[in-house]
Amino acid sequence: MLKGCQIICNKPHTRCRRFTASLTGRIQYRQRVRASWRYVDVLSDLPKSPREYLEYFSSKFKIMGNSHTGHIQSTRFEEMLHNSIEASLRSNTVVPRPVFSQLYLEAEQRLFSNDSRLDEEDDEEDVSDSNSPPIPYQMKPPPEGCCTTDGFCQAGKDLRLSSMATESFEVPPGFLLVGAKSPSIPDHILVCAVDMRFLPDECGRNALLGFSGNCIGCGEKGFRYFTEFANHINLKLTSQPKKQKHLKFHLLRNAQGLLVKGPAICWKGIDSRMRHTVSNIAAGPDEQSGLGPSDLLPNSGHTTLSTINHTDLNTPFHISEGSPPIINGSHVPGLQQQTGIVANGPGRPGIIGSMANSGPPKKRHKGWSPESSAPTDATPKPPTTSMTNGNKAADSGASGCLPLGSSPPFAPGESVTVPDHLLQTCGLRPVIFKGHGTLPHLCGNLADVLVSGLLQKCYRSSQNLPCVYEPYGTAPIQPISTEMQILLTVYYLVQLAPDQAPQMEDLEQIFTRSWRESHLTEIRQYQQTHPQFPTPLPCLAQPLTPSQLPWLTKLATSSCGDAVLVLDTAPSLVEALEDTFHRLVEGRLSQTNYVVIFCMNRSQEIESCVVVTGKHQTRALSESLLSPSDCLREIGHELSSGSAAELGSYFSSLGPDGDVEALLEKASPESSAQYCAQEPSGDSPKPTCTEYFVDWHEIRPIQLAIARKLLSHVCAIADSSTQNLDLGSFDKVEFLICIPPSEVTFHQVVLHLWNSGVLRELGLDQDCLSVKDAEQYVVKLNQSAVGKINSLIQKSKMNPYTLFILVHDHAHSDITSAQYNGGDSSLGLVDSLLNCRQIRDAPNILTLHVTSFPFALQTQYTRISPYNEIHWPSAFNNDVDLYHEKTKYFGVSELLETMHSGSGLPLLRYDSSFESMAAALEERFPKLHSAVIRTHVLIQHYSLALMATAGGQTLQSLQKHISVETLEMMQCLLSTSQRCPSRHGHMILLRIPSPALAALAHQRLCHVRNKLGLHKQFEIILGDPCSSLNVGKHFLDQLKVWLKIVDPDWAPHTYLELEALPCILILTGMDPLGESLPRSLKYCDLRVISCWSLQRTSLEQELGLAAYLLKAKQDAQHGPHAPSDLSESDPEKLSSTDNEEEEVVVDVNNDSLANSSPTGTQCPPSNWTPLDPEKQPNQRRQSKSTSSGSSSSWASPLKQSCSWARNLSRPPVVLLPKAVYDLITTVDPSGLPKSTSFLPHSSVEWVSSFRPLLSKMMTCTEQSLYYRQWTAPKPHHMDGSNRAEGRNDNFHPRRLLLSGPPQVGKTGAYLQFLGILSRMLIRLMEVDIYDEGDINCNCKTDLVRYHQPVASWPNKEILSGMPFDYVIHDPKYEDISTIYSLDFSPNADDGKSRRQEDVFLRRRTARIKLSKYAAYNTYHHCEQCHQYMGFTPQYQQYESTLHTFTFSHLLLGEEIQLYFIIPKSKAHHFSFSQTGGQLESMRLPLTSDWNPDVIKSPIFTPTTGRHEHGLFNLYHAMEGAAHLHILVIKEYEMAVYKKYWPNHIMLVLPTIFNGAGIGAAHFLIKELSYHNLELERSKRVEHGSRPQDVWPFIILADDSCVMWNSVDVDPKSGTIGTERNVSLKQVLQHMESSPDITQYGLCGMRKWSSCGGGAGRQKEPFSRGHLHDFLLLNVDLTQNVQYNQNRFTCDDVDFNLRAHSAGLLICRFNNFSVMKKQIAIGGYGTFIIKTKMTDVPTTIQPSQYICAPDSKHLFLATPAQLLLEKYLQHISHRLFSLSARNYSHPVLSVDCYLNLGPEVTICFVSSRPHSINISTTGLLFSGLLLYFCDSFVTPGFLKKFQFLKGATLCVICPNRSSLRQTVVRLELEDEWRFRLSDEFQTANAKEDQPLFFLTGKHI
Repeated sequence: MLKGCQIICNKPHTRCRRFTASLTGRIQYRQRVRASWRYVDVLSDLPKSPREYLEYFSSKFKIMGNSHTGHIQSTRFEEMLHNSIEASLRSNTVVPRPVFSQLYLEAEQRLFSNDSRLDEEDDEEDVSDSNSPPIPYQMKPPPEGCCTTDGFCQAGKDLRLSSMATESFEVPPGFLLVGAKSPSIPDHILVCAVDMRFLPDECGRNALLGFSGNCIGCGEKGFRYFTEFANHINLKLTSQPKKQKHLKFHLLRNAQGLLVKGPAICWKGIDSRMRHTVSNIAAGPDEQSGLGPSDLLPNSGHTTLSTINHTDLNTPFHISEGSPPIINGSHVPGLQQQTGIVANGPGRPGIIGSMANSGPPKKRHKGWSPESSAPTDATPKPPTTSMTNGNKAADSGASGCLPLGSSPPFAPGESVTVPDHLLQTCGLRPVIFKGHGTLPHLCGNLADVLVSGLLQKCYRSSQNLPCVYEPYGTAPIQPISTEMQILLTVYYLVQLAPDQAPQMEDLEQIFTRSWRESHLTEIRQYQQTHPQFPTPLPCLAQPLTPSQLPWLTKLATSSCGDAVLVLDTAPSLVEALEDTFHRLVEGRLSQTNYVVIFCMNRSQEIESCVVVTGKHQTRALSESLLSPSDCLREIGHELSSGSAAELGSYFSSLGPDGDVEALLEKASPESSAQYCAQEPSGDSPKPTCTEYFVDWHEIRPIQLAIARKLLSHVCAIADSSTQNLDLGSFDKVEFLICIPPSEVTFHQVVLHLWNSGVLRELGLDQDCLSVKDAEQYVVKLNQSAVGKINSLIQKSKMNPYTLFILVHDHAHSDITSAQYNGGDSSLGLVDSLLNCRQIRDAPNILTLHVTSFPFALQTQYTRISPYNEIHWPSAFNNDVDLYHEKTKYFGVSELLETMHSGSGLPLLRYDSSFESMAAALEERFPKLHSAVIRTHVLIQHYSLALMATAGGQTLQSLQKHISVETLEMMQCLLSTSQRCPSRHGHMILLRIPSPALAALAHQRLCHVRNKLGLHKQFEIILGDPCSSLNVGKHFLDQLKVWLKIVDPDWAPHTYLELEALPCILILTGMDPLGESLPRSLKYCDLRVISCWSLQRTSLEQELGLAAYLLKAKQDAQHGPHAPSDLSESDPEKLSSTDNEEEEVVVDVNNDSLANSSPTGTQCPPSNWTPLDPEKQPNQRRQSKSTSSGSSSSWASPLKQSCSWARNLSRPPVVLLPKAVYDLITTVDPSGLPKSTSFLPHSSVEWVSSFRPLLSKMMTCTEQSLYYRQWTAPKPHHMDGSNRAEGRNDNFHPRRLLLSGPPQVGKTGAYLQFLGILSRMLIRLMEVDIYDEGDINCNCKTDLVRYHQPVASWPNKEILSGMPFDYVIHDPKYEDISTIYSLDFSPNADDGKSRRQEDVFLRRRTARIKLSKYAAYNTYHHCEQCHQYMGFTPQYQQYESTLHTFTFSHLLLGEEIQLYFIIPKSKAHHFSFSQTGGQLESMRLPLTSDWNPDVIKSPIFTPTTGRHEHGLFNLYHAMEGAAHLHILVIKEYEMAVYKKYWPNHIMLVLPTIFNGAGIGAAHFLIKELSYHNLELERSKRVEHGSRPQDVWPFIILADDSCVMWNSVDVDPKSGTIGTERNVSLKQVLQHMESSPDITQYGLCGMRKWSSCGGGAGRQKEPFSRGHLHDFLLLNVDLTQNVQYNQNRFTCDDVDFNLRAHSAGLLICRFNNFSVMKKQIAIGGYGTFIIKTKMTDVPTTIQPSQYICAPDSKHLFLATPAQLLLEKYLQHISHRLFSLSARNYSHPVLSVDCYLNLGPEVTICFVSSRPHSINISTTGLLFSGLLLYFCDSFVTPGFLKKFQFLKGATLCVICPNRSSLRQTVVRLELEDEWRFRLSDEFQTANAKEDQPLFFLTGKHI
């Protein structure tokens, strides 16, 4: 039976039942499954039938077959076993139900007498719970002068929890923070520190009588009596102070670090009548078995009764999953559940059956201490390394092993002597894993034994499993028991392979999976409902008992022979360990890999440990426990001390075939002559390879995409409300790239930087004239970096407008905290330099971390926000090339995919011959480090392979000393360069982490190569990060020729420059430091890397060396397959990648050689072999070549072609150690390689064993969130101190993380990012300004001079005598009707003949850099204008008030009610009534007032749809001067404008104007201003001022005015000088100070254009004409001239014409100009014309804007006025047919200007008396336009004008009746002919009040 337990079924789908959880596999009936057994040799020992099985097993259990309590009864066991086997053979269930619970006996009965005695003792302790009256008690009077305030101690220190929640204080080891309740202040909890020995556990037990406490407030210690302590903290009790009554709660720190009330202290546990039941529960749960390794576990559980108070069962030390541990004080109490077997030995059905308490004695004993009962230790060290209150939580010591010469903590009087010469005797150094309890003290020969706490940490971590389900209260789920932990450990060790070392991650997953499955019911119930008191669960099977553990563990180990030994009979660990050492010395454990020891101590608690005795396992564990520095130190010691010389002697003793030196002596140079280069004669030209090219510096599309992605993240930081980055304030970019201390990486980045063009982009190329000069922007992170970083900090302070980018490349290489560098100055530099306060707080420094392995930077306390992570995207999606790349990336995942391609050998391999040789030597030399042994074996292999290939030695004689893989690599290295005319070849990467071993390998291989005369065939390069490359002169000359370098002093500094050089690169250093390898890399030999580095980062960065950018096949799918070439020595590689073209573009069989050998002949594939130098008798190699060649046709081997060029589309072959190969090729349940579930980095730790596995479907972002949740930094991690009080995160706002696969092009991506960031900053400092010259220019008026060119202000008299320029010159009005003027004659090519669609073309703009006087939108943030914008705390949005302002106007016919939103900071601009605070008026200054820091004119800016992009921030434009700025907005936009501009005054238009145009806004602004002027005048008159003294001007400004300019005029010559930018304050104060300014109706300025300044010529400084966009409006003089509130377009032109006709002076300051920014969003010009039937905009022709009255036309949901204006703009050239392109016969427009399109000319006249009109004498008009005629238009007025015959009349009225009345009143029918069909209306519904118009022809 014991052997039968070893039988394992190889067919996972075979239906079988497991009959016991202790079996290591599924037992099938012999006749059914004979063909599937793995171990056939044991079948003969097995029974032949189920009944024989039954008898066989029954006999094995005879020793336990009694009826003693806790043992299995034989009869019932036989019955259950028989039923189980029969059911197993007939079962169809996929997952069989565990049956081992059937074998357990019923629950044992408790002795009620013992329980009663315990009840009596508990009752004696708690007298206060009785019903008797309280004992009167008088507290001792406090000392004189002390504090007696409630909540304070007598020293006057506050003890209340509410006050001390955020305080940091020390708690001595062994003490806990508890909360005391005082009757005088029932709402408060007082904070105390109490020795945990005097506190009960979660079941109300194990508390010492007495008290020991400290005062947290004043720090006084040593209170030995609770009465004394109660007096000190002023409890003021009226009864006897009792700790059980007044110490109520545990106090814990939550995830934010705040001290909070925890669970209640369980002074009296569960009712005494149920105490025997609770003892069973407290004995700890036994878990139901799971799948995999846990398939073999017994089905057990725990009993839960409905009468149990679940609150009492709660433990105060549970922590919630996914959050930092809740820590009490400075030390975490034992996370190992004390309700389990360890803490409650007597509560468990044991063999002894006694009820003696195993905890501390009931009375205080002087000699008792927590250490005296080790398994019940009250202060076990937690596995966490979190920092609380400034004190480091105690580490469990499980993270490593004890140093040599030291011993673990021990109990006095117990020690174990380690035998002398143990390592020499046994050939191994045993490793002792601490388990449960305290390990005995070791003494003696401690150098030959290692002690590790990893297993103990794993055990303790598994005790935290149920904490995940307790965030909302208590849960009925218990942790895994001690017995089950030991049993699972045994099962795990049993299933390990002979060459496999144990891994704690696997054991943790087994614990987790077992616990999950054993509590599946509770978990599901708890997940579905979260009640405060969960419903009782049904009674499950009995837990695993200590009496069952021995035979279950032995049953488990019976399947593995002697590999795992269980020692359970020793009375203590001391005897068991001594027995183990004796067995080791005697040689009885030679076949044993593990010894599992467990026993019961005096307190009836289990103690355990595991001793590793396997040679392979001990070596693996001992080397894995060494730190990298210790590993290098040990290797160096072995080499320097001569210990490694034994290996050389051993190789020399292998005989003539294995002695390298002897073989070299025999080797002749002639034997390698075939590989020597044949130099051509001096006269003949040297042949060259036409296929060689280098593309290191090409920027790929995906790199540009990543650069833009980085830029978008930077913009997101700037756009966020946190305002951590003000991009608008920077005008320049500077950078510094920090890299690891590697010479090659340094020059590699400098080379990329020099060739990227970034220095030129940033304007730094003037200082960098060579590659050497570019080195100032790259710094190695060693001591030399301190000065450069400090210089960067100083420059950032001196240049606040420069954005500094600090790039941290290869960011995972040094994450050590500066406080934990251990005296090593090279460690912790990143933390001290890049995480310093100066960089953290500098607002203009942005840090970019770049790494291929970001896992160590993604922890719970990371400094990088998950929103600031940028992950490298996949270039392909469903085989679609997203970025049109010329290359395809081939990385780690693609390497692993070749394992499953099914075609030939995969690219990822291990060398079985090498592994067997190394394993034999490791066993022979146990004292030597495995890296030393493996390196020597590798040197031997390479040396002999060179001799076999080129040294004339026969392969048969050397075959047993070399491997096929090594031979293949050397043959390829020597032969491929011979086929290329330029001698291009491949690179072999030999990775040796130890620098000493790498130097040894370099020396030995160079010696062998030189002896063989191959020193000109290939180079051997030592790649040491601390030194530069050293290449021989011969190869240096070759590289110069290939790279076309003429510099005689040039030498390669990077591996990339070794492209196509045949060489062996020996790369050393403990970790790769970001060195990129050339594409000529063909073999990546990693056979010497550490086999025991079980971190994801360390494994993947080694594999990342083989990452490769394949040359994409452009013609792979075009034409027939071209012949391939098998002239290389890698048939495995060819065949292994045949089917990989879809993923990695490795299409070997379709390899096109059209460029190199277009005429290559085809040879039959069968039995064809390559060139003679590659012929070998090795059958394995020949078969592979034949197999590869059978699938395609081959090119002629006689044709020379460049093998290097063909290899660009093939990834390298990777050779791994067997142990590493097994790790990364093993797939975990989630489908990912097993290595992905390893700890991501040695500087982090898992926060819980209860974590899910990474999923194969996870994206990079999801992986980041996974590590952020489940990993925490260790104390020596630089993020270990990044914990903010009261916050869950402490992200740095200006820190980004770019992650991508190794060698994918991240350097080029972030260099491009620097370039486009610089361009964007320049772009942010620039805006698109309309740059259009004046239109309709008239040279006649320009020749007339009125003012002197140097005049600063206009002269009123001179200006009055100047003619008014009717012609519009603003280029934005190029598409409107020209206004007729006698002084203007249009040119033939004036643009009026352009097509209609040209009107909508984009207007001309220019890129202009913003000056310091610019106006800004809401995206501008700077410290100067934060208060102006209202973003400071004192100016919040809610600090604004809404006021109503009402006035009446005749044109509107009703009172107008406007709303003002006035921030409190702007309330001083307004007057309010003293009663009620009603808004009365807006304050206006006097004309005589003058203040250089005040603008007198209120600024009104009508705006719509531009709450983000409107230029309303005038702080810089005004130079900080006080001004009144009012935004005029529509009612429906009030909320959004208030949100973006909280400190601006808003004037909200009435609801009826929500759909109105710009005319309505201008109308209300002007009329409101005049009404306000009247109110202010009446107030001033009351104070003695004249009405005309009040300032009458307002400013109407467009929301796109961005900058203002002034032209300098030479005072002597009067010529115009340069145009410079000035502030708006300067412009306005100059205009406001003009003489007689109040006599002007309007003042304005010209629009800027690049040619408008007219530098070098004279120009009139002032003129009369149209003003646009920025007006200084006199509301007093323009009282009778109103803006047309109905207008949508050209309302300013209409107003200018009517203001001039009214006799008002309009002055334009030509020396000032305004720049208008192009804003594509919003504005009054964006109106959508749509139908009334749907809200979806549709294409509607302008002819459909009108219709006949009363017709069934499609009505439009657009204002009638807008439809009319748009109709006239597009159709008037047909309506006024005689006017089209007829400037001499314009259309007469009375009292208004309407745009009739660019082909029609309008002559404006006013009907007002005494108005100023143009002379129309002798002018014949081609049409008449009457728009809303008033009473001033009479028949006599119209008879003054002459019209052409057939001229068109258009009369427009608001309704149909007024239209007819107008025709009759003006007697139009006398001279005009009308038809019924000539009456129209706008296409509006009746309720929308359409406009009507009538057309007619002149008779």
